[in-house]
Amino acid sequence: MREEVSPKAVRIPVSDLHASVSDPALTSMTLLNDIAGRFPQAVSFAAGRPYEGYYLTDDLSRYLSAFEKYLAEDLAMTPEGIRRTFFQYGRTKGFIHELIARHLKLDEGLTVDPESIVVTTGCQEAMILILRALYRDDRDVVLAAMPSYVGFIGAARIVGMPVWPVREGPGGIDLEDLNRQVEAVKAQGLRPRACYVVPDFANPSGACVSVADRARLLELASRHDFLLLEDNPYSLFRSTGERPPTLKSSDDESRVVYLGSFAKTAFAGARVGYIVADQLVTVADKQESLLADHLAKLKSMTTLNTSTVAQAVVGGYLLENGCSLEGATVREAKVYRRNLHAVLAGMEARFGPGRPHHGKVAWNSPQGGMFLVVTLPFRADDEVLEYSAAEFGVLWTPMHHFYAGAGGLHQIRLSFSVLSVEEISLGLDRLARLVDDLA
Repeated sequence: MREEVSPKAVRIPVSDLHASVSDPALTSMTLLNDIAGRFPQAVSFAAGRPYEGYYLTDDLSRYLSAFEKYLAEDLAMTPEGIRRTFFQYGRTKGFIHELIARHLKLDEGLTVDPESIVVTTGCQEAMILILRALYRDDRDVVLAAMPSYVGFIGAARIVGMPVWPVREGPGGIDLEDLNRQVEAVKAQGLRPRACYVVPDFANPSGACVSVADRARLLELASRHDFLLLEDNPYSLFRSTGERPPTLKSSDDESRVVYLGSFAKTAFAGARVGYIVADQLVTVADKQESLLADHLAKLKSMTTLNTSTVAQAVVGGYLLENGCSLEGATVREAKVYRRNLHAVLAGMEARFGPGRPHHGKVAWNSPQGGMFLVVTLPFRADDEVLEYSAAEFGVLWTPMHHFYAGAGGLHQIRLSFSVLSVEEISLGLDRLARLVDDLA
């Protein structure tokens, strides 16, 4: 309960604050957390969290011990150096960069200079740092497929950088429309600095870019001279077939800035992400330095350094698994495959041929990841979400948040990562009753 506020207390008009604080794009995560807190018994298809059934608190101390052993034996650190590493401020660029480079070599076929890696406080910080660096003045824009991850939209709003929308199709970002939009940006005297893409099982759509389109995307970025911001949280969770190469692994021009995170592979609570920024930055005297070094300058004035303890835990996790996240997440990947099958089969059973709302309710069929999109025959906004939670006990995410409020009003995102098969079935039963009520 809030204490009574003095009538003399300063009141700040929201109009006197930066526009981002009242931007609807920045409210989606707090909205979902609020509704989930008020309806704890609801089945939630809203949370994009990783599966937590295999988490053990005892693992944390073991990971810390593994990293301490690595510092002592592999890096020949003294006890004083180890103690300082754990307890003091750390290197701004991070100190698990060598282990991240090993992981990228093993799992993604990427050979990167460890010094081109900046370890960040979650991937969210990585997005803010790169956008802040690229946004020089009001002529600069970043392109992104719509719908797009709300965290990226929010990062751009905080920085003040306009997001120029590009159409997304079943195969991910529409490259013909991207070409049109880049030309439109230039025609208005603006600069297309970068394009944000999630090639594998994008959040929220679950779309995946084909190998051929990945090559075309790199060629288009080269031809129009902009960077690609490749975000890759979900590629390890493919249900069928071989994993296609990352954009970065096919990038021979250093055109791709690679965004990574341990939120979905290790655990989200560590808040450890990273950015691979191996682009060369030139200065007036012809000296060259890594873009990563300049991002580190920005980081030194924001978070200073990523939590040393969190890095140590993630470092120990990597060491224990031979630096292979693909090997470390076999059990979790199996859960996501099981749950994706359960959701798709459940949607078919409730809304497929012969069912009352067949033809009115549609959904896509991703080949992996944690999300799919459902199209409904009624407006599915925040007000309807509240009604769904209160009257039917089921939560989902309104898709209009992923369009920055400019679309998706009849669509919802279903996340299935943290649910059991039984919970999925119960949640879909409740969703079907909501559709019966509103369709």
